[in-house]
Parts: sequence; C-alpha cells; structure tokens
Amino acid sequence: MEQLELKSVITACQLEELSPADQHLVTLAIEATQRSYAPYSHFHVGAAVLLENGVEVIGCNQENAAYPSGLCAERTALFAAGAQYPDVAVDTLAIAARGTDGELLSEPCSPCGSCRQVIIETETRAKHPIRILLYGRRCTYVIDGIRQLMPLMFSEF
Repeated sequence: MEQLELKSVITACQLEELSPADQHLVTLAIEATQRSYAPYSHFHVGAAVLLENGVEVIGCNQENAAYPSGLCAERTALFAAGAQYPDVAVDTLAIAARGTDGELLSEPCSPCGSCRQVIIETETRAKHPIRILLYGRRCTYVIDGIRQLMPLMFSEF
C-alpha cells in the first residue's frame, strides 16, 4: 500500500497586490453580487469571466423555489461566455460573495463541486487553464488552474 500526498499551490494576497486587470475583474464580481437573486439562502454570489479576447462576462447566482432549478454565479458566467463566445478560451474567473448579513465575506468563497466540474470542462474544451480569483475582504486567493482545487479531477481525457 502506498500513501500519496497531494498538494495545491494557492497564493493569498491583498486586493491591491493584484494587477489592475485582476482588480477590475474582482470588482465586477463584487458588483455582480448585487444582481444575484437569492431570496431563499440570502447568500449572494457574483462571478466575472475574462476571455482571451478581452471580453468580460458576469454572472450571479439565481435561486428557485425548486432548489435544483437554481444556478450558481460561476456557472451562469461560464455558460453565458460559452454561449456567446464558444471558440474563445476563458483566461480568468473571479468570484465574490456576500453572506446572509449582506456584507462581503471576510474569507474567500470557493466554488461548489458542480461549479468545479464545469470549470474542468471549460478548461478541457479550450485546452487552456483558467486562473481563478477568490475574493475575501481579508485576502484574495489566486489559483492557477482548476487542478489546484481538484487534483484528482474527473475528466474524459
């Protein structure tokens, strides 16, 4: 029997340490939290995608009384980008969230399992890793590719 140790490399930094382009994308994600429809959980999430062609696409969570019918911010942004620009790779995905008190979270909010799988598929489709920016008031995590969050990811390849 062999025990394997898997490690992820995640950079924690202050918002002002990010490049101006990354700060702008995080700001778009923060602004998108205000557009979310979360009457049940009161947990508002926003996402912003930067495509390789420079286009920015935002998304926010959309809840529904039939819970499985709702959709997370990450998926709304990635699916909108894929629908509008199917042949353009996603370069960066920024995510921000507000808690039930309406305040931006102190700690970064990580994508759920379904969103992680969609990020995997988006990377696989474009053959291009996606930088992920997870915003929190205390710090922002910078993750170079979904493999850092999902080292044993499910993929067709």
